[in-house]
This record gives sequence, C-alpha cells and structure tokens, in this order.
Amino acid sequence: IASPVAFDVLPLKLHAFSQSTPTGLDCVGWKRRISTPVIADGALDKTALTDDVGSEEDLYEDFRSSNHRYGHPGGGGEQLAINELISDGSVVYAEALWDHVTMDDQELGFKAGDVIEVMDATNKEWWWGRILDSEGWFPASFVRLRVNQDEPMEDYPLKVEGGKEDDSRRFGMGQTSKDQMRTNVINEIISTERDYIKHLKDICEGYIKQCRKRADMFTEEQLKTIFGNIEDIYRCQKKFVKALEKKFNKDHPHLSEVGSCFLEYQTEFQIYSEYCNNHPNACMELSRLTKVNKYVYFFEACRLLQKMIDISLDGFLLTPVQKICKYPLQLAELLKYTNPQHRDFKDVEAALNAMKNVARLINERKRRLENIDKIAQWQSSIEDWEGEDVLVRSSELIYSGELAKISHPQAKSQQRMFFLFDHQLVCCKKDLLRRDILYYKSRINMDDMEILDVEDGKDKDFNISVKNAFKMHCRDTEEVHLFCAKKPEQKQRWLKAFENERRQVQLDQETGFSITEVQKKQAMLNASKQHHAGKPKAVTRPYYDFLMRQKHPSLPTTLPQQQVFMLAEPKRKPSNFWQNISRLTPFRK
Repeated sequence: IASPVAFDVLPLKLHAFSQSTPTGLDCVGWKRRISTPVIADGALDKTALTDDVGSEEDLYEDFRSSNHRYGHPGGGGEQLAINELISDGSVVYAEALWDHVTMDDQELGFKAGDVIEVMDATNKEWWWGRILDSEGWFPASFVRLRVNQDEPMEDYPLKVEGGKEDDSRRFGMGQTSKDQMRTNVINEIISTERDYIKHLKDICEGYIKQCRKRADMFTEEQLKTIFGNIEDIYRCQKKFVKALEKKFNKDHPHLSEVGSCFLEYQTEFQIYSEYCNNHPNACMELSRLTKVNKYVYFFEACRLLQKMIDISLDGFLLTPVQKICKYPLQLAELLKYTNPQHRDFKDVEAALNAMKNVARLINERKRRLENIDKIAQWQSSIEDWEGEDVLVRSSELIYSGELAKISHPQAKSQQRMFFLFDHQLVCCKKDLLRRDILYYKSRINMDDMEILDVEDGKDKDFNISVKNAFKMHCRDTEEVHLFCAKKPEQKQRWLKAFENERRQVQLDQETGFSITEVQKKQAMLNASKQHHAGKPKAVTRPYYDFLMRQKHPSLPTTLPQQQVFMLAEPKRKPSNFWQNISRLTPFRK
C-alpha cells in the first residue's frame, strides 16, 4: 500500500520555500523515513564512490564525523513555510482528497472535497485543523494545500443580478480574478514539472550511475528492483516538459494551452504502472540493504555528491508514485478556472478524463498484482499439481465452478471443478471423502480454443443427448471437449466468462500488462512457505507500516482506516477474486 499524500505548491505565498524541495510536489509522505537497526560490518570501504570529482574520502569523513543519522527527518522547506504563514496570522486552507472517518473525538472527520483551515502543521504526519466549529487532528496525507490561497471560500466568478459574471475584481492588465487563478495553476504545473525533471536527473545521475560503478555491492537485478523503470520515466518526462514549455505563454500564462500536451502523452504515462507496482519491492529491498552500514554511507554519499536535500533514497523514490496521481488533481484545478470559451477548455476537459483513465489503469494493474499472491496460495493448496505454475501464463481468475466433462471415446461423464484463468482452464477433481481437497487433473490452453454453444438434444460428435452444454474446439488439433452445466443460467455464465477471458487477454496485449519473473517467483515462494506452515499466518504489512508509521506520542495512535494507494481515485472497485473463489467447498475449511 502506498499513499499519494500529495498537496500542491502555493505559487503566490510559498513559492520561495517550494524551491527547497527537489520536485515541487511538496508532498508530506515522501519525506517520511524509516528507522532501521544498523549492523556494523567493519570499516567503511572508502572506494565506495569513484567519480571525477575526487572528493569522496573527505565526503565520507565529513559525513561520518557530522553525526548524520540515516532515517532522521530532514528538508521540510514547505512545512516551515506553512507554519510561518500560520504564525504570521495568515489563514492556510487545505482541501480533503479522501474521506477521513473517525470515532476519536481528538480527530477531525471530513469528506473528500471539504476545505479545512490548517492551524498547526508542526508534525509531518498529523496536522491540527478546523472545519466550522470542529477542531482536531487529521492525517496530512489526506489533504493538499489549495493552489489559490487568496481565493475566498465562495467559488469564483462572482455572480450579480441577471446571472452575469462580475468582472469588477481584476488583477493586473485587465485580468479577471478567474484569469489570475488560472495563471496560478499554470505556473504551478510548469514549475513543478521543471523541478520534477531535476529530481529525476538527480536520481539517475546521483544514485543509479554511482551504483553501477559498484558491481561488488549491487547486481543488475537489485538495481532493477530498487529503481524500477525510473530511467524510462526520466526520458518520457523530458519530452513532456519540452512540449509544455512550447505551449506556455510567458507573457500571459492564463492564455497557455497545455491540455493537448497531456492528451499527446497519455499513453506514454502508462509506464508509471510498472514503477508503481514495483515500488513496494523497492522499499523492502532498501530496508534490507540499509541494515548494513556500508550501504547507509554509500547512499548518503551519493546524495551529498549530487547536492540533493536531506531526504533518504526511499523518500526520493516515492515521488514518481505521487507525481502520476497529482496530474488529475492539477487538471481538475485548471479546468475549474478555465472558461468554456477558452481555446484550451475542451483539451483540458479531455486531458482530465484521460489522466483519470491512466490512474484507473494503474490501479487495475495494482489489483492484478495483488491477486497473484492469492493465485499462488490457491495452487499450493491443490494436490498432485503437475506442469508449470499457473502464474507462468496467467494473472487473473475469471470464473470458477462445477461442470460435467464428457470425453471420447466412451462418452464418459466426469464431474469436475474448473477454474478459468486468462489463457488457461484448470481442471480439478474433488476428493471422494474430503470434499474440501482438490486434485489436479489437467488444463486446457484457451488461446487455441473456440467456444461453441450446443443446443439441447442429441449431439452428433458424441452421439449422446445433452442439456445445458457447450463445446471447446481446438483449432490446431481438431480436438473437441464437451461440457454440461446443471442449469441454463450456469451455462450462460460460463459462456459470458469465456468472452471475458478473451477480452482480458486482448486488453493485456494492448496495454502491455505483464508480471515479472521476480514477482512470480516471490509469490510462489511466499505461498510455499505458508503452505508448509500448516495454517495461515497472520498477514504482515511491512510496506504499509513503512509508509504510515506513527511516532508522536501526543498524536492519534490509530491509523486512519483508508485505502491509501488510490492514485487518483480514492475508491476502487474491490477485487472479485475471493467472491469467485469463496463459494467453493475447498475454501470452507
């Protein structure tokens, strides 16, 4: 689980402070660090960095003698700015991204879209705020600061008698207040993109480049796990920011037409899916490595050589996750202050929908990856399994149920349990005495099959009378399989499921969805360990705890009950995996 925890830069009052952050995203959660016990491993290898700068030895000594602690919170320019504004008497507003439901009278409950007055942002995790007459703690990761802090609580533009807009409030050379608000949003989009490019460059040149010089410390597989495809993201974002710059009107930013840029790059932004899915693995690998001193010093030296601010590597690696979820928020803000008559209105509207679709696709892929652990656990429960693992070709359970399978040449009917995955149909047999045990029998390659509906009556191929039947015909071998359901509605569900399976396969091909070999092996390894344990283990959530650890004794001790990897959409359709599978007897142990 990861949290978007994004809130916006304030281009008017906080601009000077936002320059101290590496991305301009100004997100609370990505600054959070993990404190891990460090195992001493002898003297530090001072050849850990080899660079043309030639100052590595001094750098290491300075670092070790300065009492730096890996995992100590640092940076926080934007947080300092918020508190300075509050102490100066300014009113700072934040907008809720998700519902915060709480029964604790010390916490502030709200719904997505509510505007909260931030009264204390001293702590990075929990802020104190007010809505009307209610005050309390609320998770900073659930809100974002409003781009336009000078905007009144009422939406612009103001209305006067007759329903026309009141243009009496103007800013600068004939700009209406709505134009100024649009200028603020445009400036924020441009400035955060520029900062984000610098941030990606720092990661690629400051960390990855140096890690590749140390083959004695990192394998290519480790680097792929830690950094994912962030180099591909860097290349994509460089092209995207150039396109934005071309559309940016420096003299009159509110006239800029940036919507088309998002439409042009919506497909390329899907590469974020791979990164987001890999991010939990990156965090766990980093957590493992930073228990050893030499890796702690190495990563810190990389940061100092690149002159990056005091944030640990896991914090830097969280920003691409937050970036892709911020685009719909920025576009929604931009659309709010774009008049329907503006030349950019239709493109911004289409871009908002496009980026929401990108976020939905990423969420869907995340859900699919969550399912592979369950599929691996299911396979480990099947007795006498033969052949390759299900995950070699499949990642989604489409449908399951009981059917009668009729085989040549005797036209013998056998009652079997069938599990339809993408690309394959797995056949199992129930134990005669213990109906909760399944034995593997066979599987069918769905890529070679054609589904044929069979009318009730005598079947010519098998020379028997059938009811609620359908056939599978292999195009290559001409082999035919006959199946019968108990009821007509069950037959229709299966026919619909076969259509869904083909549709899922086609969609995966179009979007390039795939599961890495590392993810497959890890899922099967986890399932094997759990199976040998004899009983289900308690679910551990190291990645959740890693991101949401609470330390402040005076703050709420319970975590807000909220799904926090909703990139742009806080609510998602729940997985139907267990709805499909929990109906089966083998899972009613």
